[in-house]
Amino acid sequence: MNLIIDIGNTLVKFAVFQQDELVFQTSGEDIIFENKFESILKKHPKIDKCIISSVGKMDEQALNLIKHRLKVLVLNSETNFPFKNLYTTPKTLGVDRLALVSAASIEYPNKNCLIIDLGSCITYDFISAENNYLGGAISPGLRMRYKALNNFTAKLPLLETKLPENMIGNSTESAIHSGIIFGILNEIDGLIDSYRQKYIDLTVILTGGDAYFLSKQLKNSIFANSNFLLLGLNHILQFNSTE
Repeated sequence: MNLIIDIGNTLVKFAVFQQDELVFQTSGEDIIFENKFESILKKHPKIDKCIISSVGKMDEQALNLIKHRLKVLVLNSETNFPFKNLYTTPKTLGVDRLALVSAASIEYPNKNCLIIDLGSCITYDFISAENNYLGGAISPGLRMRYKALNNFTAKLPLLETKLPENMIGNSTESAIHSGIIFGILNEIDGLIDSYRQKYIDLTVILTGGDAYFLSKQLKNSIFANSNFLLLGLNHILQFNSTE
């Protein structure tokens, strides 16, 4: 069994896979790492391998704790991946993006895929039908846009995320909601349309914390999968375990 640990900008996620099947997951902002790790091993004693993905620096004490108990793969740009990476600056490429592309490579082989991750940032990653990762785009995420309007202006308030009832905002609050939500939706749909002009058979996967919130508002057809990153991390661990 495989243990997946994904340390993001805001959440720590744990997942357990039995081969390709996700059998357990949990996440939180304030997870007590050691307690959670021990409780998962107690509940799933057959876990023998672990992959760790962290967008920041991994705590050395926590890392040593895991290495003492399991075979550990710490994901980085030097890890072996199930695709050819043509990104010109691979060492600057986020490990979360590498995991998403790995998932697309295994789950949708021989297809042109655009993976859109709606997290702290919105990332767009493209892998070709020839299994070549070409790159993509990065833009501010949903909450980042709300915070930016509040932080970089004198009077605009910080609002909670809300779907606007009308495209035309008739108050400051409704105008903020309209600008942010419709701005993101048009950005995503516009980029999908641009990719499909070049790749008619494009497969689009939508994932990330805000995927469910926005997926039904998009005009383009997509596959929504909130666990796509975890799936990719598991594929990377299996790929490196069988080499």
